[in-house]
Parts: sequence; structure tokens; C-alpha cells
Amino acid sequence: MSAENATKRDIRALDLRALQAFFSEHNQQAFRADQVYQWLWQKGAHHFDEMTNLSKTTRALLDAHFVINHIAVDRQQRSSDQTIKNAIRLHDGLTVESVLIPTDTRSTACVSSQVGCSLDCTFCATSQLKRMRNLNPDEIYDQVMALDRQSQLYFGRPLSNIVFMGMGEPLMNYKNVIAAVERITEGLGLSPKRITISTSGVPKMIQKLADENPRFQLAVSLHSAREKVRNQIMPFSTSFDLETLQKSLQYWYQQTRSKITFEYLIWKGINDTQEDIDALVAYCKRVPSKVNIIEYNPTDFGNFEAADHKVIEAYKKALERARITVTVRRSRGKDIDAACGQLANKLIPLES
Repeated sequence: MSAENATKRDIRALDLRALQAFFSEHNQQAFRADQVYQWLWQKGAHHFDEMTNLSKTTRALLDAHFVINHIAVDRQQRSSDQTIKNAIRLHDGLTVESVLIPTDTRSTACVSSQVGCSLDCTFCATSQLKRMRNLNPDEIYDQVMALDRQSQLYFGRPLSNIVFMGMGEPLMNYKNVIAAVERITEGLGLSPKRITISTSGVPKMIQKLADENPRFQLAVSLHSAREKVRNQIMPFSTSFDLETLQKSLQYWYQQTRSKITFEYLIWKGINDTQEDIDALVAYCKRVPSKVNIIEYNPTDFGNFEAADHKVIEAYKKALERARITVTVRRSRGKDIDAACGQLANKLIPLES
């Protein structure tokens, strides 16, 4: 970024009302704000010169006062299973990662919400990184737009789903994530029901989210319904016990009537006993939910080993007997470190 641009405000930090005020102050017609807003959030313009229905004078006015701090795809890797991982360079030189996960009929975007992560899950590569800062709404939006373009280019279809399961804890960047979801649904015309916010479980923020009357889906990284085990693998959870989390999820369901998805990894010697299975079943009975069992992907950190297949089957059968919907999800993009828990494992230096 040039020194001149560094002093300018990013125009995407302005809402429509602020844009209208700007044009009014500069003796321009108010509808110009609507045109600019459409260029920014529906057409994904990265430069004022792209706004061809504005006069050159108006574009020069915008350029004199503002900048558009768009992202850049610095590096792209493709997996043998067609998954695509992007290293995204932000305007200040920091890097996050995003992933496009295609199937025969769908394209799912997995996006980041923070540079690094606020939390300390011991099994996740991203948690080993220092949290540098939260992403702005436009930086989250740009990830989605880049993945949508890739989906159309490589697979001939737009995005069908978006999951906030990349780098960072979305609910620790609450305001910007909510604003990004609004911009994404406006820009892509995607139903909020096709968007999932995944959290490690911050009860206060889950309750706040429920009060917003959201239409998107909520997923919680649970990984154990036994307090001692969860505290061991997710140390931050000592501040948010399972009962408090349960109450916040019950409140979520009361307000939204939308079931929670519990994301669940199973490790050998950690949560692979019958006691662990029984605890999860009991917890799910108290919270309207479904379970997504995820294949564990090794990282360079910690001594975690995926549980035996027979343990996964035991979990699945126990949940099904209790009439709890359960899916066993095979990871995608493992060969390029794009799978669950692997993001930022190789491309960003660790905190010293």
C-alpha cells in the first residue's frame, strides 16, 4: 500500500447512510451512494475505475478520499480430491487461509474470521498462532467472493454453502462477522440458512447471537461432553463449563427453533471410551442437536491420534439408538493441509 493510500479511509467501512452523507457534503446526488454501494457489495469492485456508471469526476472524488483495501490470493493449492486452499494476503501484509470444498453437486466455502485465533484448543494448528487481529467485514466478504469465482471457474457453479470454520473464533469477532454475513447474503443472494457459524462455545456470545434472531445455522466444536476431558483439550473451556454452554444452546434453540450441530473429533486414549459415548448421548438429549463426527487430521503439534474405526462406529450406533442424527464426515484436502484443524499449519510462522 502506498503512503498516500495509507492515510485514506477504506470506503467499505462506511454504511449506506454514511455514503449518502458523503455525497451530500460534496454536492452530489444521493442516489450515487446506492450505485457505489452496489458496486462494492454486489459486484465486488476492487477499484473505483470499475464503477463505470459513475462519471470520471465522481470516481476521482472517491479516489481522492477513499481506498478499497481488497485481499489478494497469494498462493493457491489444489488437493487430489479437488479441494482448493488459498493463502490470502491482507492489505497490511498479514495472511489468512480459506478453502473451497467441492462435491459432485455443491461447493462449500470455508472462511477465516481472525488472523490467528483467540482460543487455545490443543489439537488445532491455528490455535498455535498468535491472534494478530480480527478480520474486517470486507475481508471476510472478499474471501467468499474469491471462492465463488473459483467455484464458477473450476466447477461451473456458484457457492452453495459457507462455513465459518477457518482461522479464528467467529464469536470473538462478533460485530464484524455479523456484518460480513449481511454483506455476503446481499452480494451473492445466498440464503442465510446456507451459512454456518462454527464456535468453540462462548455462552455469552451465543445468547447474544440468539437475540439477533439470526437465520443462519450454528455449529459448536464440542469434542467431549465430560468436563475434565474438554478442559484438557480446550483449556479456555475452564471459563465456560458444559452446563453454562448447555443453557446458552437451549436458549439459542428457544429463540431460533434451529438445532445445533455438534462438531466432534475422536482421539485414541482421550475420548474413546464408553463413558465418553454415554456422556455425549446424554448431552445431546438435553440440547436439540445433531452430531457431525469429523475425521481427525494430524498436525505438527500435540500427541493426538485418531481413534479406531470401531470406536467411531460405537459412537454412531449409540447416537442413532437415541434417535440423534449423526453424520461421519471424511476430511477433504488433507494432502495440502486444508482439512479441519490444519489451517495455517505451514504458511504462517508460529509465535516465538
